[in-house]
Amino acid sequence: MNNASPGLRSRLDVPREVVKRCVHCGLCLDFCPTYRLLGNELDSPRGRIYQMRALSEGRIQADDPNFRLHIFRCLDCRACETACPSGVDYGRMVEAARAEIRAANRAERLTRDVLLDGVFTSNLALDALGTATRAYQRSGAQRLLRGSGLLRILPGPLKKLGDMEAMLPDLPGGVRPAALPPRTLPPRGEVRHRVAFITGCIAARFFDATNAATVRVLARNGCEVFVPPPQKCCGALHVHAGERDTARQLARHNIATFERSGADVYLVNAAGCGSTLKEYGELLEDDSIWSRRAHAFAERVRDITEFLASIDLETPRGTIERTVTYQDACHLAHGQGIREQPRRLLRLIPGLRLVEMRESDFCCGSAGIYNITQPEMAGRLLDLKMESIIATGADAVVAANPGCIIQIAAGIRQRGLPMEAIHPVDLLGEAYRRGDAMAPPGA
Repeated sequence: MNNASPGLRSRLDVPREVVKRCVHCGLCLDFCPTYRLLGNELDSPRGRIYQMRALSEGRIQADDPNFRLHIFRCLDCRACETACPSGVDYGRMVEAARAEIRAANRAERLTRDVLLDGVFTSNLALDALGTATRAYQRSGAQRLLRGSGLLRILPGPLKKLGDMEAMLPDLPGGVRPAALPPRTLPPRGEVRHRVAFITGCIAARFFDATNAATVRVLARNGCEVFVPPPQKCCGALHVHAGERDTARQLARHNIATFERSGADVYLVNAAGCGSTLKEYGELLEDDSIWSRRAHAFAERVRDITEFLASIDLETPRGTIERTVTYQDACHLAHGQGIREQPRRLLRLIPGLRLVEMRESDFCCGSAGIYNITQPEMAGRLLDLKMESIIATGADAVVAANPGCIIQIAAGIRQRGLPMEAIHPVDLLGEAYRRGDAMAPPGA
């Protein structure tokens, strides 16, 4: 795709031909969440591309506050890529633009330095965060604090802490997350696939039950499952925020870790992570030592729903009498082009009724840490998503991405609705479990 010489490379670290591929036709406008809400051309994909082109040609500077505003207001949901007839690689461009922008203020620098470069690069810090969150919930402190109303009246910069606390999902289990099975889990029956499981940084601490269900479902279907240590954050949040150097460091670590597993396929159950993992080759394209290895790694990455839908999957025998609706995670539907596979898995479950929601692939407002950095916009998008969900009459929302689950679960709590947000693998695992419970002893 890149036939441009180094001399034609723009300040955006993408070839000029990529920047100029947008013909400004406007077909993306109605698919862009921020343009739909604000009606501002500068908050549309083609408007942002116009600004990026101006940056690459030196007509504006990266520290221009208006440029920063519109570039970081983008969700990087890539819905515009699905709509674009010219194949504009918008996600690559907006992430490169963010890499040119320095933190604007102390709060933003603190978010980047502490959250992205501190917590998400350290397994110890992530473990401490997970344990502290569970202790906060198990001890009853969360219930008391939320009941007091103090979180809603925090002043100034502290208000963000209240916003972040409101997004915390309800974590089942004890203070420590449930441990995954041993490093190598043998399959039930003969080995048909050798897979390595990417546990995810948030998923491993907050969605340990989903991770455990994922491993059990894989083992049940002929997979020898490796859980390579020590894995690190995939770098998705860093790429979206423009912290590309940190993302590259994390990518190199993960590539080396998974190469040692000897697995044929690397599986992930978080759509946002999977999209970035599949782009490691692009992230390390200019690294003469790691480029080839990064491309080889990316070719092995599969979303869990993508993989399960491609193998000879055992049909569950257990019945789950529920009505569910499916939320298309942006980085699964738009970033990876995976739409039908999760639905196919849901339709395998006896008793489960799938009702489609209106605009299921319209962003819910999670978008990495967008619901933290842009809470007002994220809240408006969540309102639209919840209207679509409620209209289905479903008692559960199924999503293949932790970020969507956290965001939608917060919307459910705020409205006091009798429903839950859940990963498709949790439902599949539950159907298997119920089927086993029905079987006679020794069967």
